[in-house]
Amino acid sequence: MQTLHDTETEVLEEQATEEAEMWNLVVFNDDVNTFDHVIETLIEVCEHEPEQAEQCTWIIHFKGKCTVKTGAFDKMAVMRNAICNRGISAEVL
Repeated sequence: MQTLHDTETEVLEEQATEEAEMWNLVVFNDDVNTFDHVIETLIEVCEHEPEQAEQCTWIIHFKGKCTVKTGAFDKMAVMRNAICNRGISAEVL
């Protein structure tokens, strides 16, 4: 027989597991978008500071991709869609 305390513990453990699962929002390089467009997008969509957005853009340019944000899947999926709607390639991994 399961007690109320056991049930509460299970629920808290499940919530902690869900909260602990972090997803990466990765933006990929292309030959189409300008640095300014990518920087502006990261500032507006991911709420980056201008310096952070510029650094990510340089990483994208030189490395081919960059994790620009980490968080819950639902939030990363919304940001990914907003980035893709601006013509920039991104995935939640």
